[in-house]
Amino acid sequence: MNGVIRKKVRRSIPNALTLCNSLCGFAAILYTLRAYEHQENALSVFVVSAVMIFSAMVFDALDGFVARILDASSMEGIQMDSLSDMVTFGVAPAVLVSIMTHSLRAWDLKWAQEILVYCLCALYLGCAALRLAIYNVQAIDPSRRIAPTGHFSGLPSPGAAAAICVVVFFAKECRFDLSRLAFVLPIYAGLLGLLMVSRIQYLHVGKWLISMTHSPKKMVCFAVLLAVAIIGRAAGLALIVTGYILSGPLQALVKKCRSYIIRRRSEA
Repeated sequence: MNGVIRKKVRRSIPNALTLCNSLCGFAAILYTLRAYEHQENALSVFVVSAVMIFSAMVFDALDGFVARILDASSMEGIQMDSLSDMVTFGVAPAVLVSIMTHSLRAWDLKWAQEILVYCLCALYLGCAALRLAIYNVQAIDPSRRIAPTGHFSGLPSPGAAAAICVVVFFAKECRFDLSRLAFVLPIYAGLLGLLMVSRIQYLHVGKWLISMTHSPKKMVCFAVLLAVAIIGRAAGLALIVTGYILSGPLQALVKKCRSYIIRRRSEA
């Protein structure tokens, strides 16, 4: 009987961390809505919301790590993790972009522009849902995985959410005026959504960090990235996240170029 209780307790720990993930996302959504009450200081409201989304990423990383350590992985945990990610990395960033566009714009939105903003944010949201559904299917049936070990097929939803959050951090710390670029934000969100459902391969950061202890080169690389984030602060973090977003398309382009060159040489 004690063994059954211990097993239930072990499983409840990662599930509790997953729940914290979803609560952070819910808090980010609620706090983002306060921008309408603080129009003169809306950017500070968005920064707090972005911090909440980043905090959720910590819980998202911890729940899987703790589940592996405690040997407490379960199908319920996998489903709960994706549902939490949908709230935090799907709904919260979409709401953030939508309200940022309305609050920071330097012009009046026409009805067609307003519909376009909602459609682009909906595109991000829909792609996040599809991305998480595909991940669940692949977690249940590993034979359906396309990407090699240590990689994702498509941009991970936390990476897409981070790409939106770093824009907020950069604008706040570097005093960058987002009002003129407010309409670009939904377009950026839509592109991130398309990357999530693409077959472009992205590095699995969690597995890369775990394998780092066995590779001096990876440890040096991590130290450099950490130094960039600490010294550059928001700008450094934005550089790292943007580099990760671009790494997938660039690697795919390089592979296509290589295969084209090899094919041309074989034909010659």
